[in-house]
Amino acid sequence: MRKRASIFPLLLATLLLGACQTTTIQSAWFDPNFKGSPMQKIDVVAVGTNLANRRVFEDIFAQRLRDAGVDGVAGWTVIPDEARAAEAPFTAAVTSTGAQGLLVVRLLGVDTRTQVTTTMMPTSSVMWGGSRWGGGWGGGSFGPSMVPVSEIQQYDLAMVETTLYDVATGRVVWAATTQTFNPSSVQREAPGFADVIIGQLSARGLIAGAKK
Repeated sequence: MRKRASIFPLLLATLLLGACQTTTIQSAWFDPNFKGSPMQKIDVVAVGTNLANRRVFEDIFAQRLRDAGVDGVAGWTVIPDEARAAEAPFTAAVTSTGAQGLLVVRLLGVDTRTQVTTTMMPTSSVMWGGSRWGGGWGGGSFGPSMVPVSEIQQYDLAMVETTLYDVATGRVVWAATTQTFNPSSVQREAPGFADVIIGQLSARGLIAGAKK
């Protein structure tokens, strides 16, 4: 039994970390006055990270849109880098793609946090109590004593803002902020992130052909 007791906290910590390695919606907003049809084509543009990560993210997100039945377009393939420096050329480039929607994903920052947890653990040796024969005779205990064990963990939270624009009017029709727990790389986190956002857009009827 002592062996099982010593393994349990480690197993629990592993399960908790695994469960938390996801993207979650922190807040979301939707324009109730938007009357447009579900969008069939969306340009994806990433902002706030380096060029390589932006392009990888846009590629992955666009592919997830296509997997869901929407014509997703990676922004870097249709919007030149120089066009992103000013509103007029950027707008012209987006409009020329024929997309109904523009999805802008902006990394707001990564916050490092510390978590301290305390677990009561049995000692490895048996405490015999105060009398010669332990509990029952002298008020002691045959069982192990419990001691507090503290564990310190550091983790990162990536804060991301995602905004969907109606290209025809330039209006924001949906926006959300998300948290991603302990992000490791764009390649790893982007698919799950995209699925969360696509699920929200589908639930609002903003995209066409999305599969559940």
